[in-house]
Amino acid sequence: MEAHTDSRPKHLAWHETLEIHELVAFQSVSLMKLKQFIGDIRDSELRALYEHTIRGVETNLRELLEFYALAPREEEDEDRNLDTGFFAGDLLAFAKTSVRNYSIAITETATPILRQTLNKQLQRAIQTHEMVFNYMYKNSLYPSYDLERLLKNDVKLANKALKMKY
Repeated sequence: MEAHTDSRPKHLAWHETLEIHELVAFQSVSLMKLKQFIGDIRDSELRALYEHTIRGVETNLRELLEFYALAPREEEDEDRNLDTGFFAGDLLAFAKTSVRNYSIAITETATPILRQTLNKQLQRAIQTHEMVFNYMYKNSLYPSYDLERLLKNDVKLANKALKMKY
């Protein structure tokens, strides 16, 4: 096999750094709960499963934390200037996708109590979308009633994305 020089940056990519963040945050909270409740487990087999899970999560966290030293730093990637508009837009996209996903899930649901639960969660997703939209509109981050500005914002965002180095 031929060796070649790898021209990739010597740090993690932004998206994988965020995924590691999510894993570490979730597993940290879960580990705290596991450790808090293991004392209440009386069944020896279940307690052994808890102990096994605790050891596994501890190992996972130790391994993942080693990658934090490889997280990208602002000074290493100055084109990564994400602003409030980006974060708000990302949250709005999440809310929109949630509404769509719940709507689709409801059409596939035959069990009445599940349908009620999904409908309740759909209403929450709609409310979240409304709140994020209102925030963006109020802060001039989403000029939905001004087509010219809306399209100019799209072009600006697309150009920013195209200029980002990878």
